[in-house]
Amino acid sequence: MIFVLGGFWLHPVSFFLTGFVIIIGAQYEYYTMIRGGNFVPQIIPGTITGISLYTVSTLVASGLVPSRYFLFLIPFGFLIFVIELFRRQEKPFDSIAHTFLAVVYIALPFSLFPFMAYSREGLGSLLPHGNIVFSPAIVVGFFLLLWANDTGAYILGVTLGKHRLMERISPKKSWEGFLGGLLVSLLVAWLLSGWLGVVSRNKWLAISLLISVSGTLGDLAESMLKRSAGVKDSGNVMPGHGGFLDRFDSTVISFPLVYLFITLFG
Repeated sequence: MIFVLGGFWLHPVSFFLTGFVIIIGAQYEYYTMIRGGNFVPQIIPGTITGISLYTVSTLVASGLVPSRYFLFLIPFGFLIFVIELFRRQEKPFDSIAHTFLAVVYIALPFSLFPFMAYSREGLGSLLPHGNIVFSPAIVVGFFLLLWANDTGAYILGVTLGKHRLMERISPKKSWEGFLGGLLVSLLVAWLLSGWLGVVSRNKWLAISLLISVSGTLGDLAESMLKRSAGVKDSGNVMPGHGGFLDRFDSTVISFPLVYLFITLFG
């Protein structure tokens, strides 16, 4: 995860490439898991649609193209329906639904990242990037708070966890772990808010609360997905730690809410 943080922090180009790789890896893992459940999503068209959404979002957020360029994504959705007509699958609309769900579940949240980085001032990138107004502060702060929450939840969950949070979905998660993660996340937000900038300390504290709640729900949602697919991990790109989707299950649920909060109140 240090490489992920470094990628988003280093430079606008590495920022884009980091999100690009994550989307490809996570969508591929989603489609692979779903295929194991006897569904046949369109892996290549779905992945192309996802990375196209992310690419257009980056171009629009950076001011290189106007927002009407999002209209170019409409043919991608149309094409997925056309392709399905010729695939002769037993349940074609199940295939279409899962193809689009990966775009909404994975690519859309990461496509919000550029809008939280361009045209904002705060923590600067590690390398200079010319006259572009760009700050990865919100994305960097988001991951730091998310990891603080995960660390606190793990430590208190292991040492004090007795009351299960949702045993049916994730037997190891406890209320004690959730509260531990929340407290550690709040502490880190209070300590780092001045360094990160962009929004006030109180808003960073609110963001940490939002991350703790929604990040836990995102983790549970992916656990539910894996149980439905009958797999332990979404992939094995990181031996012992699972795959892309295992690492970013909290992100895809919590970051859209952080984006909404900052857009409305930031």
